[in-house]
Amino acid sequence: MTSLLPLGDQAALAYFADEASALHFAATVRRANEPWLIDVVQAYMSVAVFFSLDRIGFHAVAEHLRKLATQPSGEAVQQAERLHRIPCCYEFPLDVARIAAHIGLPADEVIRLHAEAEYTVYAIGFCPGFPYLGYLPPALSGVPRLPAPRLHVEAGSVGLTGRQTGIYTEVRPGGWNLVGRTPLELVNVADGYFPLRTGDHVQFERIDEKEFQRLLGERLA
Repeated sequence: MTSLLPLGDQAALAYFADEASALHFAATVRRANEPWLIDVVQAYMSVAVFFSLDRIGFHAVAEHLRKLATQPSGEAVQQAERLHRIPCCYEFPLDVARIAAHIGLPADEVIRLHAEAEYTVYAIGFCPGFPYLGYLPPALSGVPRLPAPRLHVEAGSVGLTGRQTGIYTEVRPGGWNLVGRTPLELVNVADGYFPLRTGDHVQFERIDEKEFQRLLGERLA
């Protein structure tokens, strides 16, 4: 842990040297499940720990978290890790040609590299359940956002920019380069359905448009 600061009056924000350390710490705090714990939110190299002010104050929480940060967390992380295989149809390649031109590789190679990599969910945000997945293969990294964002991006669209890829879980404006689309429903706010969480692993499985239509609207197993 590189630093630990108050976040408002009911949370502590811990910073770490890398994403793996933050993931380990978040898993350890969740596993300890103290009675004052409300929520744990990891985002890349930071972890926010929300607590009940009626039960404990920041200084006591900080002391407890510093002790947890020194404990081995391998078992907690192993229990927390899950691999999701998410079907993706690359026959809706809105920006593949743009990506290919930027990195100097054929379009088929763009798709192959994107589908073969295994990603980690490092953060969730932007819209409900949107997973920020890292990291892209080096050959696929460094592509900038679109010069102007689209006003309408379909739910399930899979995009990339910089070192990251992600999935638009709802219809939204968006400026990432779109490489394909998953038919799965990955968020349902009314049902409280949010199957992806930080620390999960994701790999895309390439499907054709016929399989896309068959799976359209199904939920992640």
